Amino acid sequence: MNSPGGPERTGFLLSQLGSFAAARFAELVKPLGLTPAMAGALRILARSPGLSQRALADRLGAVPSRVVVLVDALEAAGFVSRTRDPEDRRHHRLDLTDAGRAAMGRLRGAAEQQNADLLAPLDAEERAALGTLVSRLAVAHGIDPDVHRGFADHPESR
Repeated sequence: MNSPGGPERTGFLLSQLGSFAAARFAELVKPLGLTPAMAGALRILARSPGLSQRALADRLGAVPSRVVVLVDALEAAGFVSRTRDPEDRRHHRLDLTDAGRAAMGRLRGAAEQQNADLLAPLDAEERAALGTLVSRLAVAHGIDPDVHRGFADHPESR
């Protein structure tokens, strides 16, 4: 297949690939009973047990009222427990339940599948080179590798 464009189209093509990757991830997590926003929140909470709802909202780049709805869904699914913080009763601590930790294992599988699907046309050397370049761009632009800010307002997260 011919290259769809030169360097002047790189930003556009990266945007298109990002959209494709996000849609594929949404497809892969849907059978798990999750949206991409729920998956992102679980990933953050797995790395930061006891995080408050306010801190989770800050990490996600979402308004706190949206995060309340998101946490309600995670709690209803049995993935997260919400308890009053004993040190500051104005805040709720968020922790993964056993079911939430099990969901994280399934999410890892979905993320690995998404990555394999996206990078399938490349050989090992090309995948490594692309990974290095994309990581360098992410760092240069201050992108948090753990948070997909677009999920805060993504229709699939509702």
